[in-house]
Amino acid sequence: MKLQQLRYINEVASCGLNVSAAADRMHTSQSGVSKQILALEDELGIQIFVRNGKHISGMTPAGKAIVDQARELLQQVDNIKRTAAEFSDAAAGSLALATTHTQSRYVLPPVISQFITRYPDVSLQLHQGTPIQIAELAAKGVADFAIATEAMEKFSDLMMMPCYRWNRVVLVPRGHPLADVRKLTLADLARFPLVTYVLGFTGRSRLDDAFAAQGLQPKVVFTAADADVIKTYVRLGMGIGIVASMAYDSEKDADLVALDASHLFDYSVTRIGFRRGTVLRAYMFDFVAMFAKHLQRPIVEQVLQCQSQQEVDALFADTDIPVLTSAPSPD
Repeated sequence: MKLQQLRYINEVASCGLNVSAAADRMHTSQSGVSKQILALEDELGIQIFVRNGKHISGMTPAGKAIVDQARELLQQVDNIKRTAAEFSDAAAGSLALATTHTQSRYVLPPVISQFITRYPDVSLQLHQGTPIQIAELAAKGVADFAIATEAMEKFSDLMMMPCYRWNRVVLVPRGHPLADVRKLTLADLARFPLVTYVLGFTGRSRLDDAFAAQGLQPKVVFTAADADVIKTYVRLGMGIGIVASMAYDSEKDADLVALDASHLFDYSVTRIGFRRGTVLRAYMFDFVAMFAKHLQRPIVEQVLQCQSQQEVDALFADTDIPVLTSAPSPD
C-alpha cells in the first residue's frame, strides 16, 4: 500500500467520483489513477468503488470506511510535514483561505496586507465560494482556514471560533422615500422591493427570520452573493438594498444613503476555523490573531485540544465578541 494510492482514492471521492477531474487536480493521467486504484483494491482484496463498465458510479460500504481512514492518515502526513517545516524555516510556507466575497472584498484586505508584510515568504491562496463550498474545502484540507458566517455547523470536523458580530444597513438612492426616515421598521422595508443576499450567504437567514417573526412577506426581487452587485442594482432603481454594514463605503458609495438596521435584525457572527486535528504553524496562529485580536495563540491552542464544536462553543461562552460596523483599516 502506498500513500499515493490513498491520495488517489481520496481525490476521486472528493471530486464526486470523477476520475478525470481527480487526475487533473493531481497532475497525472486518468489511466494512471485508475491503475493505482485497481492495484490497491487487489492488494486489499475488496472493491473500494462500484463500477458501471469502466466508469465509477459509487462507493462500497468498505470503500467509504477506507476513504475516511485514508483522509485521517493523509492529514497526519500533512501534520508531520508542517511540524518539520516549522523547525526548518518557521517563516516560510503556504496559507490557503476559503471564504466569501464579503470577507475577501471588505474585511480581509488589511489583514492580508499586514500578514504579507510580516511573512513575505509565505504563499497565500484565496478560495471564494458559497458557505457550503468553503466548509468542504476546509474539511478536505484544501484550505487551512474557513471564514464564513453560515453553514459551518454542517461539518462536524471543523472547529469554528467566533471572530466578530455584525449587522446590516439598508441602502437607498438619495431622494428615496426612506432616506429621511429616522428609525426604520420592518413594515417600512416590506413596502418596497428588496435587493439582498442569496439564501445561505452572509447572514441572509437572519433577515428572513426577522420578517417571518412579524408575519411580513418581503418582496425580494433580486439576490446576489456579491454586495457590489447588490449596490449596482440598487443604483439602477430595482429596489432597496440590505447588505452587511462593512460592505458600505461612505466615500465610494456616496451616492447611496446607508440607514441603520441593527435594531431590526439579530446580529450575525463570522467565524474562522480549521479541521479538527490540524497542526498549525506559527504564522497561522499569527494570521488568526490579526483577523480577530481576541483569538491569540493561547486560546487557539485550547481550541486545538477540543474534540467537538460544543466544546469550542463552551470555551467562548463568556467571551465578549467584538462588533464590526465597517470595513477595518490597516494598523
